[in-house]
Amino acid sequence: MSTLLEKIKQLSAELTPETLANRHHIHANPELSYQEFQTQAYVLQQLEQMGIQAKKIATTGLIAEIKGKNPDKKVVALRADMDALPILETNDVPYKSKNPGVMHACGHDVHTASLLGTAHILQQVRDEFEGTIKLLFQPAEEKAPGGASIMIQEGALQNPTPASIYGQHVATNVPVGKIGFREGMYMASTDELYLKVIGKGGHGAMPDACVDPIVIASHIIVAMQQIISRNKNPKLPSVLTFGKIEGLGATNVIPDEVNIAGTFRAMDETWRAEGLEKMKKLAEGIADAMGGRAEFEVLKGYPFLQNNPELTRRSKAAAIEYMGADNVVDLDLWMAGEDFAFYTHHVDACFYRLGVRNEERGITSGVHTPGFDIDEGALGIGPGLMAWLAVKELEA
Repeated sequence: MSTLLEKIKQLSAELTPETLANRHHIHANPELSYQEFQTQAYVLQQLEQMGIQAKKIATTGLIAEIKGKNPDKKVVALRADMDALPILETNDVPYKSKNPGVMHACGHDVHTASLLGTAHILQQVRDEFEGTIKLLFQPAEEKAPGGASIMIQEGALQNPTPASIYGQHVATNVPVGKIGFREGMYMASTDELYLKVIGKGGHGAMPDACVDPIVIASHIIVAMQQIISRNKNPKLPSVLTFGKIEGLGATNVIPDEVNIAGTFRAMDETWRAEGLEKMKKLAEGIADAMGGRAEFEVLKGYPFLQNNPELTRRSKAAAIEYMGADNVVDLDLWMAGEDFAFYTHHVDACFYRLGVRNEERGITSGVHTPGFDIDEGALGIGPGLMAWLAVKELEA
């Protein structure tokens, strides 16, 4: 075991009270996407107290650099997201949200506090590594077009350009004390679908005098599922779900229109584009053939997330050095979306998971739920591990 590894572990342990305090403050003061002004100010203050200068980006984001010896040799970026969700928290904890209806229900408070801990560690060992660590504190992961896309547009991956980037996310299905990795495709693209089917309403007893948009909509929904089963390469995961249908008629009233909302998820950008085009043509064609009209709108979300295989293998090996082989696990594909995906299409990336589950203590609620919380033992692990991954990658 290297001396630097031992030092990082010791610093991570010593800084755990500070990391917990940061998490509690951020959790108690959540802010929604693109509104993270107080969080930004708090993170900026913490960085300045460590002697790290940061600059504002993407309105409510921050970027900073920690320069080691020979800072131009190589650059590695580390990212945390800072926004909360519009959820009313039900946890009875001292750090419960003070903003009713707003909650850190996806762990971004954990990610931000952990990266602050990582920054503090790296700042103290900067004379013991070569290269530069770039810190990205990002707004608005939860809301399209995604803070990552804005960070990239405003130059977060330039001057200097990182050779690789890391992102860490809590995992409520992974026990505390364990870390998860997956090479290659990991998370899905996410597009929102809005379909309006327009017919001609009237009396339910006189369908011949109407163009029934409910019947047309039902044909479209069933037919669209065949795009997934019959047009998609079966080796590529993909999901099409319609979760909302609104046809404001009655038992004896055929409405004029039906509105449908859903989500389309894919693990390949070519298929993503092809699938959306096929859905549009199919919806319009079926509606036209049945005497109605369809309007198909797509709110484009995030691309699919791909972990660079070589970087991920190196990172997994470094995590085993830090954690032990028994505490590093392989992850399954996950069809959820994450705007870290934008970074993965610009630079070699590794998005890994920090276990936070503790069944014995009843800490089992999933993300995006009112009872989400973590076993805070994870915050004794996350900061040091990310610091070690960054230092090892600078050496790679």
